[in-house]
Amino acid sequence: MISLELLLSSAIGLLAAAGIYLILRARTFPVVLGLAMIGYAVNLFLFAMGRIHVNAPAVLTETAQATDPLPQALVLTAIVIGFATTAFIVQLALRSRFESGTDHVDSKEEIPQIDPREDEP
Repeated sequence: MISLELLLSSAIGLLAAAGIYLILRARTFPVVLGLAMIGYAVNLFLFAMGRIHVNAPAVLTETAQATDPLPQALVLTAIVIGFATTAFIVQLALRSRFESGTDHVDSKEEIPQIDPREDEP
């Protein structure tokens, strides 16, 4: 049987790898998606730092095994900040597309090299 820690660490690694792959693309929309995926990986990592306890209450009663509420509060704060950052990055990408006319990250379309001598007889 697969442990919950292995599943969670695999999900964090997969999200981080996919985010890095998308950030290295030449278009702006995959870059925005990659940044969001890395944000989700960081949120899962922060959530995992509170230790995974199944059916454990928060620190409300005297129990031997309690869940730490601080990582949960950090993740909620990170979700709000990540949403605002993603909205800002999308706005910058749209403005860049409007200004430059292309959605390449470096604002340069790859122009195919055509030999001018091919048109002459």
